[in-house]
Amino acid sequence: MQIEACKIFRDLVDTKSFSKAAAHNSITQSAVSQQLRALEARFQVPLLERSSKRFALTREGELFYQAARRIIKEYTDFCNVLSELRKVVSGSLRVATVYSIGLHELPPYLKKFLREYPQVKVHVEYRRSNQVYDDVLEGASDIGLVAYPTGRKSLKIEPFREDRLVVICAPQHPLSKHQEITLSALRPYKLIGFEPDIPTRRAVDKILRAENIEIQTVMEFDNIETVKRAVEIDAGIAIVPRATVEQEAKNGTLHIIEFKGKPYYRPLGIIYLSGRVLSPAMRKFIETLQGPAPVDM
Repeated sequence: MQIEACKIFRDLVDTKSFSKAAAHNSITQSAVSQQLRALEARFQVPLLERSSKRFALTREGELFYQAARRIIKEYTDFCNVLSELRKVVSGSLRVATVYSIGLHELPPYLKKFLREYPQVKVHVEYRRSNQVYDDVLEGASDIGLVAYPTGRKSLKIEPFREDRLVVICAPQHPLSKHQEITLSALRPYKLIGFEPDIPTRRAVDKILRAENIEIQTVMEFDNIETVKRAVEIDAGIAIVPRATVEQEAKNGTLHIIEFKGKPYYRPLGIIYLSGRVLSPAMRKFIETLQGPAPVDM
């Protein structure tokens, strides 16, 4: 049995998808199925429930999954130590990120990293915030990028950057004539927000409560792109990170309004398992994220 077979099975269980497991390993879905059948033939037990409508492991499958994770971790740690000794920056890197960071904050850093270290294959997965933490804790991702990072057992947090929160509205909205506004001036307007479990929503709610301000929330979404589309059709205003709306402001589809007085910031963090041996690729990727903001390339 090869390490690759363990990795394919782990990725299949982590993603619950034959197509995603295939993509992660640069093989076909048919090859993933073949590897699964070969493992089951080797151990002479089924590893997946064939009759279940949902993706489910058998008892033997769960045991092998846990063993495969341990084997891959030991092998990866060995490879990382070896690469560190040889000063080689190569291999693969799995990054889980929330949509707003992955779509708007990460791209220039990723482009810079890939230009400097072309031998590294980076796979980026877009996830909800709680899923990013789970992916890193479970070993499905090497690095996670989150907003308002919170400490958790077994996780190391590094700072990434801070983004300023702003108000956005449609060009025809009454607020569009303003360049700055106080928080209290938002009271009469309808608010489009993120869903309650998203960290940026919790932060905005905390800011409003601190100022004893109530604003009617008329829509809630789980990602920044949908929030922006709702504001563009003038369904309401929103409080969002400025970096996520720069392009729409340039295109004239959204108007940005800064807060008067004290600015509000959204901190971004890099998370990874504490105590793990970082590969040279992981070290360089973190250094790139914490370095100067890249210019357009």
